[in-house]
Amino acid sequence: MANRHLSRSIVLQSLFEWDFRGRNTDPSEIINANAKEFAPGVNDVSFAGNLMKGIIANQQAIDDIIVKAAPDWPIDKISTVDRNVLRIGLFELLFSDRNEVPSKVAINEAIELAKTFGGETSGRFVNGVLGAVYKEMGEPGKDAVSTKKKRPDVPYEEMPIQHLGGAVVYARHDGDIYMAFVHDVFGHWTLSKGKIPEGVEPGDGTVAKVKEEIGLDVTVKSDLGSNEYIANDPEIGKIRKQVHYYMVEAKFEKLILAKKPGLDDAKWFKVSDIIDLNFYNDILPIVTKAVNILNQG
Repeated sequence: MANRHLSRSIVLQSLFEWDFRGRNTDPSEIINANAKEFAPGVNDVSFAGNLMKGIIANQQAIDDIIVKAAPDWPIDKISTVDRNVLRIGLFELLFSDRNEVPSKVAINEAIELAKTFGGETSGRFVNGVLGAVYKEMGEPGKDAVSTKKKRPDVPYEEMPIQHLGGAVVYARHDGDIYMAFVHDVFGHWTLSKGKIPEGVEPGDGTVAKVKEEIGLDVTVKSDLGSNEYIANDPEIGKIRKQVHYYMVEAKFEKLILAKKPGLDDAKWFKVSDIIDLNFYNDILPIVTKAVNILNQG
């Protein structure tokens, strides 16, 4: 089941990319590329591939249902993330084998996607739309008891740890301070970040990741601290992801974004302009801390 949750995340990203590219790219190519990047441990991507094909084949019917279920929201005004989460949820709710994907699972999975990748109100919005459709269907399976086998709980102290490094990249140019951010396919500006190989110092690993992702040579100037969150790995269950953040300085040079799924842009912004950018909630305090350090200097 963990693999299926991951597969739905890959489908959401792939639908976003397919929309972004004008729907001119073979969907299977996008799915395969994203699965290779974000789910290297999942060998069978047929669930994700079939889900995406089904959504695309039934998109007009699904969109018509969205229009009826959310009459106050023209479909082109719904955010791209929320719109594609609804497409996933409605396809599984209406067109999937109910023995394979019970109605409550389809709704709950869509809500989790919305909470993870959408805005602050996305979960409630998706819940409202799918809930309305579910009631119109007569609430099938409402009293069903889940037979899903839970993975045994692992004590916090025994969870595997994955180390990552992230960087707030800045440069001075013509009397102004700029920061470089990467943009992901879910509409957020975020930091260059990546896994730190075993045995590599976090600072050195972060410098290497910045070079790999946006093509800049950088120097570590400040340690911005760490945070930790628990994530579900499809193969081994819950893991502790520890991210160490640094403020790094670069020359104000052209950014060269690596060709990798999940990212679609990289830009320099004046520090005075970043207040209007759409950041993830856990990234904003890191960026704010870096700005304060620069202002004090």
